[in-house]
Amino acid sequence: QAQLVESGGGLVQPGGSLTLSCAASGFTFSSYVMRWYRQAPGKERELVASISTSGAIKNYADSVKGRFTISRNNGKTTVYLQMNALKPEDTAVYYCNTIQRAASGSWGQGSQVTVSA
Repeated sequence: QAQLVESGGGLVQPGGSLTLSCAASGFTFSSYVMRWYRQAPGKERELVASISTSGAIKNYADSVKGRFTISRNNGKTTVYLQMNALKPEDTAVYYCNTIQRAASGSWGQGSQVTVSA
């Protein structure tokens, strides 16, 4: 059974950096586009970044472009989200997922990121 476990979140000051990790198991990781999403309190979940199966193609939401970097290691079945120049509005629970699992409503526990002075 597919499983995704996010980690690396925490409390950081504005302007700081964090790197999230998402360890995948139970499916052929290298065959799937991977995405990072986030959900802030009182708001709908939004797509933050996506990465192609090889890692060659990356896309970002306008709100994080130039500050966040998505990457993956297919050998370690892990996807990462490097977040720099964090802002209070980046505060949210961050989730990784495949397009297919997201469409089916299956999500992991997420990783809380809080940006506050």
